[in-house]
Amino acid sequence: MTKTTSSFNVYKRLLKYVVPYIKLFFISIFGFAIVAVAEPLFAELVKLIIDTIEQGNKADHKILPAYIIGLVMFRSLGTFFGNYFLAKVAVNVVHKLRQDIFNHYSRLSTEYFDAQNSGHLISLITYNVTQVTNATTTSVKYFVREGLTAVGLIVYLLWLNWQLTLVFFVIAPLIAIIVTVISKKLRSLSKNVQDSMGDMTHITSELVQGNRVVKCFGGAAYEIKRFKASSFFNKQQSQKVALVAAIQNPVMQILVAFALGGLLFLALSMMDNASTGGFVAYLLAAFMLPRPIQALVQANNEIQKGIAAASDIFIALDVEPENDQGTIDQAAGKGIIQFENLSFSYPGSRKLALKNINLNIQAGQTIAIVGASGSGKTTLTNLIPRFYDYSKGRILLDGVEIKQYTLGCLRDQIAIVTQNTTLFNDTVFNNIAYGVLSDINEEDVLKAAEDAYATEFIVSLENGMQTEIGEHGIQLSGGQRQRLAIARALLKNAPVLILDEATSALDTESERYIQKALEHVMAHRTTIVIAHRLSTIEKADVILVMQAGEIVERGTHQDLLAKKGTYARLHAMQFSEHSTAEQ
Repeated sequence: MTKTTSSFNVYKRLLKYVVPYIKLFFISIFGFAIVAVAEPLFAELVKLIIDTIEQGNKADHKILPAYIIGLVMFRSLGTFFGNYFLAKVAVNVVHKLRQDIFNHYSRLSTEYFDAQNSGHLISLITYNVTQVTNATTTSVKYFVREGLTAVGLIVYLLWLNWQLTLVFFVIAPLIAIIVTVISKKLRSLSKNVQDSMGDMTHITSELVQGNRVVKCFGGAAYEIKRFKASSFFNKQQSQKVALVAAIQNPVMQILVAFALGGLLFLALSMMDNASTGGFVAYLLAAFMLPRPIQALVQANNEIQKGIAAASDIFIALDVEPENDQGTIDQAAGKGIIQFENLSFSYPGSRKLALKNINLNIQAGQTIAIVGASGSGKTTLTNLIPRFYDYSKGRILLDGVEIKQYTLGCLRDQIAIVTQNTTLFNDTVFNNIAYGVLSDINEEDVLKAAEDAYATEFIVSLENGMQTEIGEHGIQLSGGQRQRLAIARALLKNAPVLILDEATSALDTESERYIQKALEHVMAHRTTIVIAHRLSTIEKADVILVMQAGEIVERGTHQDLLAKKGTYARLHAMQFSEHSTAEQ
């Protein structure tokens, strides 16, 4: 596919967003058509005025003022219809496009987000959509209005003197060549500008979210340097865009000036028989013609920027969403999990993150997983809700392979609390009763907060449950954030509970409270606990020890201590460290 063809297809796809508002769009085009018709009528008005003065026809003196008022009102009405209804189309296109991108993001896989730059993804919604809107609406306004105006003036010129008007058509091929060459250059430069905007958004986001680490480790100078480099590249590319656009207009004007000069020379010799009014009207219409041509060139520049922005948007929109081809939308809700000969490697990696995992977890059992960092603990639990898809082996939930469930049904069976707590810039209440839990009875929300030992700090907040906790819950301590996340998981009351080092951010006293709460709720559901502190999992039904993606030991706490293997060494090491810390 050639670049020209692909650009045409991108723009054609963009215009599909205008189709739902086609009635409004045609009303605006009708308004601009009125404006276009009015332009040559102004030249005709000048002709009438001059001819009336020359001929001394006093009867026309009374008609001309009405002609002027009527013409201005006619043009003003067209301007209103054109601008207002196209603006309505523009805001609707912006809304629809942003909504489509955001909705598509919500359906994309964890794997996709892992591989992307978050700044670029945000920039698509904030910056690229604005560029696209200019291409589909504002630029269309200029194309329609100025294009029709140019056509109207050319028709008027042909009507007055068609032989003389053919001079303009001599320069048309030159204009077309220049526009084509510059359009390609503008598309390339605009793509660079958009990429740099994504980089700047990403760097800014990291500074805002990681400001404490930046301050503590003296990273301000480094971040300033990164942002300066990104902003400088953006400035360079933007200047090149401005340079190319600035060169284009003068070149067009010079070409048109040569045409007008030749036209004037020929007019003085070829329009001997024309009236003074006709001669002046012809020149006036001819000299009015460069303005719409210049506007058309400028509109083309905006369209090239929009096409470059739209290309990135459509690349994101064309990414396949999560594989959700399951047909079973109701599970037994028992929480029986089986791993059969499961192996898994992350995309782009040849190394197996999990190797031949075989495991049966009965309903209501508590399974603890321990091991060094990188041993595959979190990877194993991430496969259960299908954050990643495996290709070798099987995982079954209640006797059904998890790929046969719809994603919604599968994830309804699972509640997760991770080490890195995710909270939203909302109230305490809405963070506990989040998503599908938003319609749950208020008493149940309060009970979940109480069971997670969160009530004690919630009551001390200024507005209690309705207190805004800031982005990522920044106004709360690490332990408080973790307890809200645990309360959210308890409220979901799913048959499977995954705790990925869920108590790691808690102080010793809070952890004891949480352990009591977790012991209470674990009795009613299948629980998988990833733990660093071995003292918290001694009562687990089965403990798995993982190493390099494999289960190397399994059994109860006492069984594993008796084996005097990896678990016993880890336990002895932590017990020794704990004793030393107490001393």
